[in-house]
Amino acid sequence: MKLRTFIYALVATVVALLLIGVVGFYWLTAQSPLGLLRGGQASPAAAMFVSKQAPAMVSLLVNPDRLAAFRVAIAQPGERRRARAEIEQLKETLLTSRGIRYEQDVQPWLGDEVTLAVTTPDLDRDAENGNQPGYLLAIATRNPQRSREFLQLFWQKQAVAGVDLVFEQYSGVKIIYGNPATPAANLANLASAVVGDRFVLFANDPKVLRDAITNVQAPDLSLSRSKTYQKGLEQLPDRQIGTLFVSLPHLGDWLSGSQFHLINADDEDLPHLYESLVVALELDPQGVVAETALLTALGQKLTPVKPALSEPVEALQFIPATSSLSASGVDLRQFWQDVTTGLADYSVLSALIQRSLTPLAQSIKAEPPDLFNWVTQEFALGLLPSPVKNQAEWVFVAERSPDTDSAIERFNAIAQQQGLSTGPLTLNDRPIYAWTKLSTLANGRKQRPPAVQAEVQAVHTTVGKYEVFATSVAALDQALNAAKSSLLTNAQFQQAIATIAARNDGYLYVDWQAVRKLASERLPLLKLTEVVAKPVLDHVRSLTMSSYGNETNVRRGTVFIQLQNP
Repeated sequence: MKLRTFIYALVATVVALLLIGVVGFYWLTAQSPLGLLRGGQASPAAAMFVSKQAPAMVSLLVNPDRLAAFRVAIAQPGERRRARAEIEQLKETLLTSRGIRYEQDVQPWLGDEVTLAVTTPDLDRDAENGNQPGYLLAIATRNPQRSREFLQLFWQKQAVAGVDLVFEQYSGVKIIYGNPATPAANLANLASAVVGDRFVLFANDPKVLRDAITNVQAPDLSLSRSKTYQKGLEQLPDRQIGTLFVSLPHLGDWLSGSQFHLINADDEDLPHLYESLVVALELDPQGVVAETALLTALGQKLTPVKPALSEPVEALQFIPATSSLSASGVDLRQFWQDVTTGLADYSVLSALIQRSLTPLAQSIKAEPPDLFNWVTQEFALGLLPSPVKNQAEWVFVAERSPDTDSAIERFNAIAQQQGLSTGPLTLNDRPIYAWTKLSTLANGRKQRPPAVQAEVQAVHTTVGKYEVFATSVAALDQALNAAKSSLLTNAQFQQAIATIAARNDGYLYVDWQAVRKLASERLPLLKLTEVVAKPVLDHVRSLTMSSYGNETNVRRGTVFIQLQNP
């Protein structure tokens, strides 16, 4: 087996363990052992191997076999065979097909922690030859002898395959890596080491392991001693079974070597508002809860703001239950300012936000500031299914304010500049206003003048204290008739937000199964994930996100992944 294949297989092992665990989360009920519901160990012990400058580190803090066992044991008797088959499918896709036998090779010694870290954006720090990131995989071992036997067998196979083995002693730790007898461009310089009786380490270069050992012996260099990291850990709850730590500036350095650029090149030396992101994964009877904390950089402060809401906004009554994506809250103007300010240094995220709003902005012929500056109270946005393939229908609802009429006048002026006509229409005896594009159609008969065709670009109307906008007459009609079957009264939506704290800043809700196909078509990374994680994604029902105001140095939030029965 090629070394590059093996390192991919090792990373796939981590992914598989996490995915198998996620599948098991939903079936954890009140009958589950309390120890597992309380989470795993407090923090990743493997942080001692990781540098303070590492861009990212993700850890699973419980043995995945416990989670997979719940998936089978708590499933209905008639579904247990299917549950086992799904787990085996994951193993086959991610492990067995790459030469890794989980039960024989990994399970006998796998402990209660698996940590994967991006240790450095570039191993040789030479931009001229391109970036080669460093990756470290640290696996806790509960049986040091079995883990050593696994490594011995692996390297024996590599030697038989013609790989020259290098045995290096570094600060009392034996590092093994391979140099191909016949150089091949596709071979990765995989390295491994066993540190004491606690961890088995793998890396994509021996230098990564040398640095990891140095970090342990000089602990002030390690992430575990970082004040930023320690501050992040303080934000975590007590029940996490997994954690994610991201250093935003260093993540930008890592991504700058790829097709993505997290931080604008012109602003790399400027102070950034946010320093790091910490995520803790918890178990919930209906799914997985990710508690997030966005921490400010040294010297940067946020204006303390309490959560704005204690219940969902009434504007959601106009968003049909068929909406596959919705966003709701209050004071969209302030929210937009917070987003653009906080993400100004991170071009990837800024572009993502801008791109997601493009269809709505193009339909109304206005840029985001024009869309949002007048919305200072309740708002709700919904994405509706469209009969036209690869097109979306939008509904936007805003509570009227003294600035609403002047905002509509600006929209009218923008529409006229774009060559659109503005005027009244009637929809079910209700007056509405439309922005339309007029065009002529040639008549087949010479004696008749060309026919005029009006293509509606967007419409709006006033309903009580709300102004309702839509990208078509049909979408507006759905919004006006949504009262009895709105997202606000939808049982699935209510279940999804039940895990979110009552006092919050609003909701971003995604009906995963409804948007799955479209999202996979438009996001290449998600399309790849579908290939390897289909059994898991089949069980995702929805994603719900919210935030809880600001503290001086942290902005908290929650992401809830709701899972459904098989």
